Amino acid sequence: MKEANCGSGSEEESSSKDGVEQGDMQWWQLSLIGVGCTIGTGYFLGSTIGIQTTGPSIVFSFILAALGTYIVYNLLAKMTAADPQEGSFCYYADKAFGRWAGFSCGWNYWSSNILIMGSQLTALAILSQFWFPKAPLWIFASGYAILAIVVVLFGTKGFDRVENVLAVIKTAAIVMFIILAVSAVFGWFGLKGGEPPSFPNTFSELFPKGMKGFWTSLIYAFYAFGGIEVIGLMAMQLKKKEDAPKAGTIMLIVLTIIYVISMGLAVTMATIEAFTEKESPFVTAMDSFQLAFFPHVFNGAIILAGFSTMTASLFGVTNLLVTIAKDGNAPKLFAKKLKFKKLPFASLVLATIGLLASIITALLLPGKIYEYITTSAGILILYNWVFIILSSFKILKEKVWSKILAWVGLLLMAMAVSGTLLEKHIRPGFFVSLLFIALIAIATIIMKRKVWNKERAS
Repeated sequence: MKEANCGSGSEEESSSKDGVEQGDMQWWQLSLIGVGCTIGTGYFLGSTIGIQTTGPSIVFSFILAALGTYIVYNLLAKMTAADPQEGSFCYYADKAFGRWAGFSCGWNYWSSNILIMGSQLTALAILSQFWFPKAPLWIFASGYAILAIVVVLFGTKGFDRVENVLAVIKTAAIVMFIILAVSAVFGWFGLKGGEPPSFPNTFSELFPKGMKGFWTSLIYAFYAFGGIEVIGLMAMQLKKKEDAPKAGTIMLIVLTIIYVISMGLAVTMATIEAFTEKESPFVTAMDSFQLAFFPHVFNGAIILAGFSTMTASLFGVTNLLVTIAKDGNAPKLFAKKLKFKKLPFASLVLATIGLLASIITALLLPGKIYEYITTSAGILILYNWVFIILSSFKILKEKVWSKILAWVGLLLMAMAVSGTLLEKHIRPGFFVSLLFIALIAIATIIMKRKVWNKERAS
């Protein structure tokens, strides 16, 4: 996934992307940035959990998730075109329902990004165990976390350029897999032994875990599309704000084609039992073929690009809290910046605590942490998407067909969230998301009684 904060730098940096000044970006540039930001460890590793729960029908899960994602982005883009605001979906929630909605939306977004960082950090640690299987997960997680913090402290200059190069590497890795997989399917190079599984053509082959498994897998398909709301934020940089819907549509078409083709090839080339959350499904798919270089090159490319998006997430979540504080929805302490690199130190400390929590969890639950964090992060993303759709009902004057589509989007997201309750091994992720929602709800009530009511009275 965007992972969700791909390309988010400091406030001074966020006025440009790829050398394009704010308000001067073309729609196709936003589409390309969106593709690079969205493809991440959520897809490269998180999709394995989806394959394990449903089998080859994961391809249909991605198609449904693409539809739901399109519905959300299209509505967000329309609101952006009609009323461009830097606060994007949080501003629209506030406009539609009041300050409590904007506050809740902002903190839910911050929480989801903390979990996404934890998911990315854990994914990088798991991928590193490919070479060092006996090394504890928490050691790798600690190393990547420290390195990311160092980059944030000292390496902000020019980081966007490095990030863009690694985004190309990440996309090239998928293209490499597709080319090699197609060659393997057509028999252009041999197997270590036996024949690859044939294309599934019956219901039992497509849905080996039944409709229950398919239902459960939806959350991981949606998670792979996570980050679409960031493209909504970046739409502010478009030269023509009305091009936002077109940029998102092209981006989603490209992503869906890449996802469906690569995932379809992966589940065709290996049995469902072969996939494990300890390695990328694409490495698993190529395991039976005589390509000793592929696992190492592919794994290395994912780690490089994954570290890039995780560090970008740390940049983004740190500066997001600064924005929340400036809006009066967090203590002013988090808006203050040090003279050194203009660093929002208090905000970075809080984000670091989030990373530390992931490391501790990796130490205590090394076998389940990735499933739990990925599931809860995916659910929190969808909670924000629900806010976007509900806000559009009040802000936009849509035709009947558009409203029906919006309700279809809500239904798909409800299915994805509820599906996590069907399997006990991922169910804890649902309750983790509820814990975050409960904490945000308590904070909202306190803010309303102690702060907003006093401001209104004065």
